[in-house]
Amino acid sequence: MNQTPRVLRIGVGVVALAGMFGLGWIVAKAGVGQAMPLESLTELERTFAERMQEVVLVGNFTIAGRETRGGSPERYEISSVSKVGDDRWRFDVRMVYGSVDATLPVVVPIVWAGDTPVVSITDFSIPSLGTFTARVFFYEDRYGGSWQHGQYGGLMYGHIEPMDAS
Repeated sequence: MNQTPRVLRIGVGVVALAGMFGLGWIVAKAGVGQAMPLESLTELERTFAERMQEVVLVGNFTIAGRETRGGSPERYEISSVSKVGDDRWRFDVRMVYGSVDATLPVVVPIVWAGDTPVVSITDFSIPSLGTFTARVFFYEDRYGGSWQHGQYGGLMYGHIEPMDAS
């Protein structure tokens, strides 16, 4: 009796299990799917999470050395923001800037400057987009900050609007 098909099926099964384990590990490390319940958040955290549901960041970004009056347009459609760890927050976001249009969950650290949440990333890798350093604050209906991507960097700023208003 030929054992090749059985060995092949077992090999494929082992590879599939290893792949699922690896994917599960990556998902757990990224915090995807582990949103903390709203009632467990502080008042500031809860207000931020609720404020950032179904919103659009509409604004501009500049590139140092190439400043154009008003900057270049950018748009980030955020379906939700959830706390997934001590200082980790998941933004489910569609990013549109320049020729880039990508939708993905992005888990980033947020620090608080008093009552103001600030995304604080340094040499942070976003799959398929690259490595970024940024400090971006959110206050009432505005956002702003600085960004760096390789040799390019600049400022970003704009308004936070309800998704249906854009």
